[in-house]
Amino acid sequence: MARKKGQTYSAEKKVQIVLELLKEEQTVGQLAAKYQITAKSIQNWKKQFLENAAIAMEPAKAISEYKSQLEAKDEEIDQLHKALGKTTIEKDWAVKKLKSLDYKTKKLLIKSELNISLQGQCNMLEISRSSFYYTPKPMSAYNLQILNSIDEIYTDNPEYGYRYIHQQLLEDGLSIGKDRVLKYMQLLGINAIYPHKKKLTSIKDEQHHIYKYLLKEYWTQNGRTKTINVPNANEVWSGDITYIRTNGGFMYLAAVIDWHSKAILSYKISNSMDATLATDVLKDALSKYPKPKIFNSDQGSQYTSYEHTKVLKDNNIQISMNGKGRSIDNIVIERFFRTLKHNNIYISDYQSIKDLKQGVEAYIHKYNFKRFHSSLNYQKPMNVYLVLRRMHLATQMHKHLAS
Repeated sequence: MARKKGQTYSAEKKVQIVLELLKEEQTVGQLAAKYQITAKSIQNWKKQFLENAAIAMEPAKAISEYKSQLEAKDEEIDQLHKALGKTTIEKDWAVKKLKSLDYKTKKLLIKSELNISLQGQCNMLEISRSSFYYTPKPMSAYNLQILNSIDEIYTDNPEYGYRYIHQQLLEDGLSIGKDRVLKYMQLLGINAIYPHKKKLTSIKDEQHHIYKYLLKEYWTQNGRTKTINVPNANEVWSGDITYIRTNGGFMYLAAVIDWHSKAILSYKISNSMDATLATDVLKDALSKYPKPKIFNSDQGSQYTSYEHTKVLKDNNIQISMNGKGRSIDNIVIERFFRTLKHNNIYISDYQSIKDLKQGVEAYIHKYNFKRFHSSLNYQKPMNVYLVLRRMHLATQMHKHLAS
């Protein structure tokens, strides 16, 4: 549902909506429809809320820093006034401030009653007139069906790129173009698993540093078959995020897995696929288990973000990232996601987020402690992890006593 004409939200109302989002009881789409606002606006409010949460804890410090910034800016403006003249500087300063505003704020500044045309206002604020008139709509049931179909096709055929997925959708009777398939794959955060480099469809931030892939030593080639062997628990962890469908929309599941034991060490379901989700899961795993030697992920912006890489650096964990277009480099957690969807998500038809969270929690407990894993000689993942962890601790204690 589109926002009503002229409707605005107070800071208090924005905080209320963000707090509802953080409860993780509704999808972003459901909240957007409830409050007649775009999903993008809600995500932006959440980001702004989290980035400024520290101010509430130390307001005096924030005010002091703000005053210092103002004093520095005042001094800079005074110098510019002397050089170029007061009128010119004030004009330039105002234009720069307007251009630095976020899209949402710029759009609110445009008024039809001003003596400047709407086209002129859009040009000065550097936003397109078409986007100003755009009225967002919630995702239709048909498009949600397409998203779910793409997720199922990819889970069964992780080697499929957007062209193959598009062809399968057409064969299944769904009308959609190739470009929209590619767009939806980006929304889901998925790309084809190829043995060679292909076009990457996951979203990454070009300003973030990309780290080398450090796991080549664990792969062995036997003819056309490649296998992975990590000899010890807590030697390699990896993280990833996947799309999880519900009856009312979709959510995202982030998880951390130990490559040796295949145990899921931490996970979280959220209505937002962002750096906070990836970082929260990593912090939770580190709070419960000894840190790994290496942490591997894809090149998505959630994992290349400052906050996620800072946690790894602070714990002296080596950072490894998949090669461009090579989801196969993170195959251990990709396989877990495939197992989860086939054995739980696709056959459960969860009607609410609460049911989804309870169902996934029950399945992951079963996977960790009760389900046999063929690659572990039919042992159970968490049992393997805990036994090796105890053996490692005993070895470390023996070495300590011997020294």
